[in-house]
Amino acid sequence: MPATSVLSDPHTHARACGLDPARLPRHAAVIMDGNGRWAKRRGWERFLGHRKGTESVRAVTTACVELGISRLTLYAFSSENWHRPRREVDYLMDLLAEFLRGEIPTMLDNGVRLTAIGQLDRLPAQVVSALDAARSATRDGTATNLCLALSYGGRDELVAACRQLAQRAVRGEIAPESIDAEALRSALYSPEDVDVVIRTAGERRMSNFLPWQAAYAEFIDHAALWPEFTRDDFLACLREYQGRERRFGCVTTS
Repeated sequence: MPATSVLSDPHTHARACGLDPARLPRHAAVIMDGNGRWAKRRGWERFLGHRKGTESVRAVTTACVELGISRLTLYAFSSENWHRPRREVDYLMDLLAEFLRGEIPTMLDNGVRLTAIGQLDRLPAQVVSALDAARSATRDGTATNLCLALSYGGRDELVAACRQLAQRAVRGEIAPESIDAEALRSALYSPEDVDVVIRTAGERRMSNFLPWQAAYAEFIDHAALWPEFTRDDFLACLREYQGRERRFGCVTTS
């Protein structure tokens, strides 16, 4: 994909899209569902759905840059996905490495910083190499942080955080009674709260995705399968988000 800059005034762009720039999410997260079903409906192999889905990744990331959304986390590959057929997993890993290498010029041109969370040590060598190169090349990006959840599981993240805190307690660095919500948050792969979780393909499950960070997020399901999910679909989800009254366990009074 050739490098194309979309950097402009985010507030102006948001208003042109019918959005209130002051009420956009700071952190949007997307469960990209439906690649296999999209391909199956066309009589194609599942892997062609995954390749088509990369176009939706570009569309949503570009929209976040245009709108000034500072963080976008995409559920790209779960820890459970390792149990899929070996041929599909191998294809996904090759596609991921290809995508990471190919998108560096566009990310640089648009101020995107790439990060990743999950059990990254489980990824094959070619993916680790491509991921390291992309993260290093884009480390100074300030427009949008595109975070890929790779080999990620929310329960795994919580277990890893608890182990880290337990090890620190054993070493005498912290007292067990001092461990609170903020201590646990600081030990997570990614401590940033999520404002909105969008899931495609009409599904309404969280599927072990960011359970701590999304505790008070708004959840929006969209009927489109991920390869069909467009920029306009993403904007429609943001409009629905802005139509919600966010609550955090409190009762508001007027």
